[in-house]
Amino acid sequence: MKLSEIKTYLTEAESVNFKLENGTQVPEHFHVTEVGVVTKDFIDCGGTVRHEKVANFQLWDANDYEHRLKASKLLNIISLSEKVLGMEDLEIEVEYQAQTIGKYDLGYDGKNFILITKTTACLASDKCSIPEVKEKVQLKNLGTSGSVCTPSGGCC
Repeated sequence: MKLSEIKTYLTEAESVNFKLENGTQVPEHFHVTEVGVVTKDFIDCGGTVRHEKVANFQLWDANDYEHRLKASKLLNIISLSEKVLGMEDLEIEVEYQAQTIGKYDLGYDGKNFILITKTTACLASDKCSIPEVKEKVQLKNLGTSGSVCTPSGGCC
């Protein structure tokens, strides 16, 4: 989801709710502790130089049980970030505490913002010679056609 999309959803939202893809709700007393820009410059395993830039939101589950983030407050934080940081209409990445800080893409189901699990992948698979995944076959399922040796067949 891009920054422009979340702003559209927030102008129409009654409340700001986040949940994980598995349905686990982020506690409603969460805080957005950061809105910023994260830039990553790197070289992939194939030697290609890459540049990534995302809008970053960090969610924090505090012991402040009376806290409820209103859509207008989050819109104000985003607006300030755009003005002060020169934030562009970037894809949003959300950080949320799990066993360690997890990074998520962001979706929306009409009521809740969904934290979508991110995965790693080889960015240069054409240069890494990663073998194709081969179908595993159990020996017991091989046929007994003429070309297959059997214990009593005399071919061994």
